[in-house]
Amino acid sequence: MINIQYPKFPFKIKNEASREVIFDECRKQWVTLTPEEWVRQNFLQYLVQVKQYPASLIAVEKEILVADVKKRFDVLVYKNAKPWMVVECKEMNVPLSEATIRQVLNYNIQLQVEYIVITNGSNTFAMQIKDGQHKWVEEMPEY
Repeated sequence: MINIQYPKFPFKIKNEASREVIFDECRKQWVTLTPEEWVRQNFLQYLVQVKQYPASLIAVEKEILVADVKKRFDVLVYKNAKPWMVVECKEMNVPLSEATIRQVLNYNIQLQVEYIVITNGSNTFAMQIKDGQHKWVEEMPEY
């Protein structure tokens, strides 16, 4: 497991049409503040502020086709103009399981990234895929 120290960030949160929304700095739009979205927003700030990943090279909640089925990944980081890391976020009370790994590995059939990350905000795991080998890593990779 990777220990994540989330930075303090002045999130913009407001009520709109009887629901809470949060401003997503990467997407530059207001989105519904669900428990999963809270994890995603905190993890995004960790990537940008702590790990210094360029925000302009992070895609959030985009659709991809996996075996002719439409899927949506949570976070995709690009490096050298290619997908480099995919992150799957779950809400805090959802345990990370083999099913979570299978889900993101399915996305990787299309994405072909070097790093796969799963997080529920409390627990974070990352795997490097290199030369067909899968290896768990102890810390988030440097950009």
